[in-house]
Amino acid sequence: MRLAGGAPLPITFDVADPGDWLGLDAGVREVAWYRPQVLPRWKQSAPQPALAEHGESLLALALCHRDGRIRQNALRQSVRYPGLLPLVVVRCADWVGPVRELARQLLREALNVDSALDLAPLILRIGRRDRGAFGVDVLGNILRQASHEQLSVLFAAPDRIVRRFAYRLAIEGCLLRPAELASAATRDQDTVVQDLCATAALTALGDEGAYEDVLPPLLSARNPRVRSAGVTALRRAGRSEQAEPFLSDRSALVRACARYVVRQQGGDPAGWYRERCGAPDDPELQPGAVIGLAECGNRADAGLLRPLLVHPAAGVRAQAVAGLRALDCADAKQLRPLLDDPAAGVVRETAAALLPTAKELPADWLLERTSSERPRHVRVGAFQLLNARGGIVALRAAVRLFDDPDIKLRTWAAQSVQRWHPSPDGRRGDAEVGELLDRSQHLFSDHTLRRRKWEAGLPS
Repeated sequence: MRLAGGAPLPITFDVADPGDWLGLDAGVREVAWYRPQVLPRWKQSAPQPALAEHGESLLALALCHRDGRIRQNALRQSVRYPGLLPLVVVRCADWVGPVRELARQLLREALNVDSALDLAPLILRIGRRDRGAFGVDVLGNILRQASHEQLSVLFAAPDRIVRRFAYRLAIEGCLLRPAELASAATRDQDTVVQDLCATAALTALGDEGAYEDVLPPLLSARNPRVRSAGVTALRRAGRSEQAEPFLSDRSALVRACARYVVRQQGGDPAGWYRERCGAPDDPELQPGAVIGLAECGNRADAGLLRPLLVHPAAGVRAQAVAGLRALDCADAKQLRPLLDDPAAGVVRETAAALLPTAKELPADWLLERTSSERPRHVRVGAFQLLNARGGIVALRAAVRLFDDPDIKLRTWAAQSVQRWHPSPDGRRGDAEVGELLDRSQHLFSDHTLRRRKWEAGLPS
């Protein structure tokens, strides 16, 4: 361990990375148990060797020592080394009471806005531990004094927990304008930050707010939760008519919010959907309008969805299948040709719709579609249905896929064989079952393979 030789902290690990500090803490304790000769020998009264020359490096080791009395004495000396403040943060959640109380006292005295900004990621990570709440409380009290410009450093932090904490403080202190909050909701990748900022932006506006600065970014956000917040706010803003285009949004949540707003102004979402789905040749038909009809329509609307099974747009075909399934109007004979569809999404929806009637589908016809000459998505859909049938049909299909070019499909087939058991209505003593199990023997222990054969009525 280079620190034991006096190597400076910055060249030993990344002092800006909270994970490295936590790794140092855990690593020193491990070394103390298994390789104690590597560490300096401290007396419990005070860690002394070479402090004058290499004090910071040795104190860092002492602050992580497995002996609580050594950690406590190292804390007393750490006030001379601001670079060791991260380890003081770690010791604030120490399992030894006197060590913990001393570290908390030192943290209260040393922490200011600048150091709090630097230590926020580490403090918040320690905050997830038992006894870690103290540091988070101190951090919050300090950063409530920070300006918008100072907190903005944390808004761009890679750690989402840090960003959440910073935005909550900014919202609590009214440091961000509604337009800034809306922009943050649109820009941030974390759903918690998105919800937090979108809600705060709309709340800050009140009933007479400047919606023209807030609604456009919310309504154009990629995240559906942010868009749904914007759509719902259209009613309060007196712009309910703008919710209509969102009836065909790609997100079910946004569509539901749009239907609510349209209904509140006396509109008829179901009629809107029927009008659009009534033109099966319309190249501009949106997939969201198709599934939207199933979400608020009735079984009679299946007549509008069936012609869409041959629509030129793959998204429309897929949602037509999903809509028929949602209305419990999926006809196996009509949907079977779609298992050969060139679009993976259509085949995926078709397989899901046919699962309840998988045993009624021709086994040979499905098995033919697991051939390596077929597209991967067709092989996956066919095997999903064959696997749902169980019995020798499922076993035969799975063993056939052992040589499939796709590793995920091969793995799925192997797992299917390992979970396979004979069907109660299957023919006992079937020689083909024995042959298939023998070809799968690399997946079983000798005992398990004999057990499977015994279950199938075969000699083991």
